[in-house]
Amino acid sequence: MRIDLSGKHAIVTGSTAGIGYSIASGLAEAGAEVVITGRTQSRVDDAIASLKQAQPQASISGVAADLGTAEGCQALIDAQPNTDILINNVGIFAPQDFFETDDETWQQFFDVNVMSAVRLSRHYAKGMRERDWGRIQFLSSESALNIPSEMVHYGMTKSAVQSISRGLAKVLAGTNVTVNAILPGPTRSEGVLEMLKQAADEAGISQQEMEARFVQENRPSSIIQRLATPEEVANMSVYAASPQASATTGAALRVEGGIVDTMA
Repeated sequence: MRIDLSGKHAIVTGSTAGIGYSIASGLAEAGAEVVITGRTQSRVDDAIASLKQAQPQASISGVAADLGTAEGCQALIDAQPNTDILINNVGIFAPQDFFETDDETWQQFFDVNVMSAVRLSRHYAKGMRERDWGRIQFLSSESALNIPSEMVHYGMTKSAVQSISRGLAKVLAGTNVTVNAILPGPTRSEGVLEMLKQAADEAGISQQEMEARFVQENRPSSIIQRLATPEEVANMSVYAASPQASATTGAALRVEGGIVDTMA
């Protein structure tokens, strides 16, 4: 199967590093014109340069905006009024004791992880429906199903976007616009590696040992018994964005290594 996205326009939010960067790279490699986003112009410029160095023929541009705000989402919409593929990837995470997580933190996580996707999907889905073709994805997580006790505020947001994804798919029933949620497990993204490096330094062990310990202690039900790579998650996203995935909609597409112990 050869995925060809030539002639398609894609926006990947939060794509200057990690999973978002890998998705942007995969879409560009498949021929899509890709817009990456980040909060600062320097990060956006660096990501564009890196992608173009790896793929000189790729069509890549970027928008710097804080998508955790209504103003930031509008700035992206103003710069890129339409798209064929929207990947709602932008998100934040941080372990924090439930009793120490204040209202401001709950609101921040909701604004960045949930409302960014709501605002952008609400706008771009209209054009997709009018053109009768489109792909919308929400980056959820296995934490949407397996709520981590150390990140209840994070797990809540990932459950929310999975619900929105399923509901929006129903809103767009009968069209050629598909909506799906992608559920990664622990992934070797920039943020996760930084967190594990800090933990490894504190424990006086190597980062490789810490990664293995993290899986064994925090995700013991993992079948692959390791962290996934951003590229492995991106592969699922690129497929779901393809014409070949036309009958896949309203789905929770798991790339979590079998952590969630259910066949459903």
